[in-house]
Amino acid sequence: MSKKKYVIVGVGGRAEFFYSELITTYKETSELVAICDVNQTRMNYTNKLLRDKYNYHEVPTYKSEDFDRMIGETKPDYVLVCTIDRTHHKYIVRAMELGCDVISEKPMTVDEEKCQEIYDAIERTGRDLRVTFNYRYAPHNTKIREVIMDGTLGEILSVNFEWLLNTQHGADYFRRWHRDKRNSGGLLVHKSTHHFDLMNFWLDSKPDTVFAMGDLRFYGKENAEKRGVTEFYQRAYGSKAAENDPFALHLDRNEHLKNLYLDAEHEDGYQRDQSVFGDNISIEDTMSVMVKYKNKTVMNYSLNAYLPWEGFIIVFNGTKGRMEVRVTEQSYVNSGGKKENEGALEGMDITVYPHFAEPYKVEVEQAAGGHGGGDPVMLRDIFDKKQEDRFNRAASHVDGALSIMTGIAANRSIRTGQPVKIDDLFKI
Repeated sequence: MSKKKYVIVGVGGRAEFFYSELITTYKETSELVAICDVNQTRMNYTNKLLRDKYNYHEVPTYKSEDFDRMIGETKPDYVLVCTIDRTHHKYIVRAMELGCDVISEKPMTVDEEKCQEIYDAIERTGRDLRVTFNYRYAPHNTKIREVIMDGTLGEILSVNFEWLLNTQHGADYFRRWHRDKRNSGGLLVHKSTHHFDLMNFWLDSKPDTVFAMGDLRFYGKENAEKRGVTEFYQRAYGSKAAENDPFALHLDRNEHLKNLYLDAEHEDGYQRDQSVFGDNISIEDTMSVMVKYKNKTVMNYSLNAYLPWEGFIIVFNGTKGRMEVRVTEQSYVNSGGKKENEGALEGMDITVYPHFAEPYKVEVEQAAGGHGGGDPVMLRDIFDKKQEDRFNRAASHVDGALSIMTGIAANRSIRTGQPVKIDDLFKI
């Protein structure tokens, strides 16, 4: 059997998650044949990791403007898209036009116009797109779907869903390119796409109407000034003011981040360590969203990015009872440590409260690995493709669109103060 050939476009922090498994665990069936990025220094460092860390051969590198030439010369079966969010659609569409299937990091894209471009390309080319929703594969999240699928709670009438990002991981979005809403769609698209996808997955339904409120209340210079802060800096590197700031990220003290970003910034000017209390932050850190689904379930959702612990609390209220879930995750800085530690499970409790019966704990067989143990299972599903799955966890472009449309609608609702019908934004 011939190996499937992969190329990766965008070799920043997330790319290693994919290529490290592709060239080790799945080396008998898969091969990495090229990488593509806007930054040659970063690609050179990636090749060094391939050679020295993973005992793999170096692969050809292509600048982003040579994407078409890369596809023509290496003839991959799949393109893995790990670029900044606002450029996902560009590479997804072009890869399909050049005859490749695509695997895209979440979110699939950041607005309804780009989503339409992706849909049009799929219709035009007949190619396939998968979106990497690793949280579906975490054993506790799969168990939640199983409990609901099996009818334990009856019909789900309402849900309260609170996601907490802490002052390590949550702050990290405000240091990077994500802080510009044009790049990421804000956290309601970039981060909440995971959570809105989980809701679609758990309820087996689609969002119908969205109403939201949100603002920048903790990060940013103005908020810090209100709390009495008087000393500011633009970035941590080279700044004395950053030395005693617990929110500062010191790239020169982490060899991997130094090679990946600090040593590469002379090419494109991208600074990975900007102050979270600086100006020019256009995303929210405090968000509340109400969603009504096609099956008439109503969800109250909140996301806050500055809290003391990381994880989520969710409550399902159904016609046969109630389920309460509390999950604590290990916090992390993207690419700042071992991949298996990113979002790893620290604590988990699922309790079902049936009508007219005693409550009981739901047992979950825990798994090692990042994002609650979901990462290894998802990677096997992507690169192996042999397993049957009663839960249908593999996410298509339809799932990708459904998840981002909740966030896109929420962004519009925040701007206008009005509820937004998903069907008015995009026909899925």
